[in-house]
Amino acid sequence: MPAKSSTIVTGLTAAALVAIGVLGYQASASAADPLAPVRGDARAADKKPDARDQHDKKDKPPAPVPVPAQSGAGKRVVYALDAKRVWLVGANGTAQRTFTVTPSTVHPAPGTYPVSSRSVSVTGSDGVAIEHVVRFAGVDGVAIGFSAAVDGSTPTPSGASGKKTGGIRESREDGAALWDFAVRGVKVVVVP
Repeated sequence: MPAKSSTIVTGLTAAALVAIGVLGYQASASAADPLAPVRGDARAADKKPDARDQHDKKDKPPAPVPVPAQSGAGKRVVYALDAKRVWLVGANGTAQRTFTVTPSTVHPAPGTYPVSSRSVSVTGSDGVAIEHVVRFAGVDGVAIGFSAAVDGSTPTPSGASGKKTGGIRESREDGAALWDFAVRGVKVVVVP
């Protein structure tokens, strides 16, 4: 018995509506955020923040760590021994970047030093391939400077081996930034 054309059209229409509904549901379920309200939408303006808005405020990064007050003025690299942190400070006194470092086994005394030498890549005193080496001090024949391990590691130095190392390790990204900033002669201020 042949089907009536109206039955076929009704069946195809119903199938199409189901497919559109499923696709619409999938699209709304995978949307990242609700659409922004249109300007002038009074209902959107009166809307109270939901829990997600409050959650976003909690996830904001912490305030930047301020440059140590006793670190001088002008363009400089500030290295805080106790905080294990470096700041790249522009001529206007504003930190352009700050990051943590892994200190060496030999520490420079607090004071101001000029960048004395730089090397694009060498092998560190611990046998690790390093890059962006910026040297600024020496203690008992050990050169002190910032560097980044090519393999990205930042090993914790250990005095147990008896090996004296002067490499203050940073990430490769931070090392590249310090390399660009700390040309020969730029001040490195070491604070406790």
